[in-house]
Amino acid sequence: PEHPVALPVIQVEKPTVRMNFGVNTSPLAGKEGRWGTSRKLRERLFEELRHNVSLRVEETNRADTFVVSGRGELHLAILIETMRREGYEFQVSRPRVILQQDQDGQTLEPYEEVHIQTPPDTVGAVVEALGKRRGEMVTMTDASDGSVLMTYHVPTRGLLGFRYQFLTATRGMGLMSTIFYRYGPLAGPISSRSRGSLVAWESGVATTFGLKNAGERGSSFIGPGAEVYQGMVFGEHQRLGDLDLNVCKTKHLTNMRNSIRDLEIRLTRPQGMSLDRCIEYLGDDELLEVTPKSLRIRKHILDRHERGQQIKRAKEAVG
Repeated sequence: PEHPVALPVIQVEKPTVRMNFGVNTSPLAGKEGRWGTSRKLRERLFEELRHNVSLRVEETNRADTFVVSGRGELHLAILIETMRREGYEFQVSRPRVILQQDQDGQTLEPYEEVHIQTPPDTVGAVVEALGKRRGEMVTMTDASDGSVLMTYHVPTRGLLGFRYQFLTATRGMGLMSTIFYRYGPLAGPISSRSRGSLVAWESGVATTFGLKNAGERGSSFIGPGAEVYQGMVFGEHQRLGDLDLNVCKTKHLTNMRNSIRDLEIRLTRPQGMSLDRCIEYLGDDELLEVTPKSLRIRKHILDRHERGQQIKRAKEAVG
């Protein structure tokens, strides 16, 4: 009691990833959520700061958009899921890392220390995937149960959207955990998605005939009877670049049938898109519409003509 020594002060790590939270502006806004106004969204986000000490919320020049910063995709995904279950309806952008400047004016980016445990036959796929994402292997040892333990230092940019690819490469048998390592120099360009999106041509209800035609161009996220709108992403294109398709198209009816097979159209089962999968899939020009009942990926610009003009102007500027 005569010589009290204080414990070391706990330093809360600063956020490394940020996302834009905004009011839902899609044509289906207000149909499924209880709270959807900018005032309710602002109150909920700032209320979260009272107990979520590592979260940061910043206001923008737009009253309906807020910048929320956290310590990774999972941190922000938990907040999104919590608000969704409470009845909030909103839209979020693609995660992006928070860059810093050192004393010499050099741009620094966050790095994560990644610990991986995977079966021996999937080590090659994991090493190749992390190599493409600028990962640097630190250690690699064999565990007593026959699995392989690896430690990597990977830029946070490289881990955005990697979890789903990791589970696929290891057939669901791999374990991965990450923790903030340090801020370091920019690691260089990192390849993003290798495929584009299938975008709805017009608003309406998806039909079996329309989805069957779209299935020849890629995989679908929705099934027949789902409500879609122009600019909504309903699937993944099998090639690079986006493709607009009409999934509301119906078959031309006549009084003649060539075959009884015309009565039955078999569709491929749509991909199950969870919240984590949707966040990982998002492109730079896409938003995720979050409601208590649905998760919809959409283009930032819904009108296809306006979207095409913007792409053309961007290409001209680069050229």
